[in-house]
Amino acid sequence: MRWVFVVALLPLLAAATASIVGGAKPKAVKPQAKPRVAALPAAAYLSPTYYMKSCPNLEGIIHQKVNAWVKKDYTMAPSIIRLHFHDCAIRGCDGSILLNYPGSERAAEASQSLRGFALIQEIKAEVERQCPKTVSCADILTAAARDATVLAGGPFWEVPFGRKDGRISLSKEANAVPQGHENVTSLLNFFDKLGLTFVDLVVLSGSHTIGRSTCASVKQRLYNFQGTGKPDPTMDPKYLNLLKTECRFDTNYVALDATTPRTFDVAYYQNLGKKMGLLSTDQLLYSDSRTGSLVSLIAAQPDFFFSQFAVSMVKVGNANVMTGKNQGEIRLNCNYVNH
Repeated sequence: MRWVFVVALLPLLAAATASIVGGAKPKAVKPQAKPRVAALPAAAYLSPTYYMKSCPNLEGIIHQKVNAWVKKDYTMAPSIIRLHFHDCAIRGCDGSILLNYPGSERAAEASQSLRGFALIQEIKAEVERQCPKTVSCADILTAAARDATVLAGGPFWEVPFGRKDGRISLSKEANAVPQGHENVTSLLNFFDKLGLTFVDLVVLSGSHTIGRSTCASVKQRLYNFQGTGKPDPTMDPKYLNLLKTECRFDTNYVALDATTPRTFDVAYYQNLGKKMGLLSTDQLLYSDSRTGSLVSLIAAQPDFFFSQFAVSMVKVGNANVMTGKNQGEIRLNCNYVNH
């Protein structure tokens, strides 16, 4: 009976097999899609310990060189901070402002008052001697700006490293950097493109608590504001007369902070409340409703200014950086791209 039962089942099994092989195909099981992982921003790959093994003495070299130059000339501190901003403001912090050839950012009209190139090159030469082909010029400039801030009496912050140097530098792009005569809306738009907010704009403008400007940059405010043939009416009269005395020639320099030009403090913001902002962009930060209240807050809160300045400097230093293996290069000489 058992064999009869098995033999009887054979046709049924064969039919079932035929229906599977030659008949209707079973529905394919779709493989589960892998969950998408959002790509990390390039700045996420930066780290304060990036050179811990490959160039352990890097920060010591930078600090020693910056300290020596600032001791000789205190104006070098704000110059290095400004040079760093001009680098990051165009194509991100990639050392492109340091490239020295016709048509580069450095050759642009807007860059002619920049200083500190020789200091960065001196640091680079020593770094190449101790850690060849390892540290980017962009990283050196970023750390030098931090050390310059500290030497001027400002806050300290950990600098995240790992930037690559860019190979492109165009003078026409450098002229887009704010020059001190823009309105607040254009400043906010410029900062927004760098991923920075109105807080960063107001706080980073506080670097004008040290440093100086050429008289040519403010001449219009003194004598022919907006083509009126008269001085800027928003300026304090005594301050206006002082500037006219100090600015007999366009090539003369005048302090950005009229009261404590060598000290990193909130006097810059306090001066804006007294109508003593040197650049029109400075004074507009106080009078504009979008930024004025923050200016007043910082003027009364030095601790907030110091802590937020460090935060904003890290943000600007991380703007549009290159960190990938196939991005940029480690420049051997900060003035030229590698051959």
